[in-house]
Amino acid sequence: MSKVFVHKLRVRYGETDQMGFVYYGNYAQYLEVARTELIRSTGITYAELEKQGVQLPVVNLEINYRNPAKYDDELRLETTIIGNISRKICFYTKIFKEDNTLVIEAKVELVFVNVKTEKVVSCPEDLLNKLKGFQ
Repeated sequence: MSKVFVHKLRVRYGETDQMGFVYYGNYAQYLEVARTELIRSTGITYAELEKQGVQLPVVNLEINYRNPAKYDDELRLETTIIGNISRKICFYTKIFKEDNTLVIEAKVELVFVNVKTEKVVSCPEDLLNKLKGFQ
């Protein structure tokens, strides 16, 4: 069974639109927070990956919007990794409100890229070993 990483955040006023709902584009930022914090939970930071010469650009993003979130809602981001980690990694996240209402579910696919050559590379071994529990 895959381990699920849970992170909570509260919707800020500036993240909402004129209708009072979280602006749809802000969910991409929430997903970034979820995957960055998942990686941090392994003891490796994204900044450390960059120092090792590796970056993770997004190559695919799929979001299914289910229910709106509003200002001051506390959101629970539940993230795991789907598929095999190799030259790419795919994060699957569900975002819930405090009452367990599903807000979105999303898949974000990223590739590992060498900073200098801009070529796709394999996941660093130390990170791969630490992420296996989330698969």
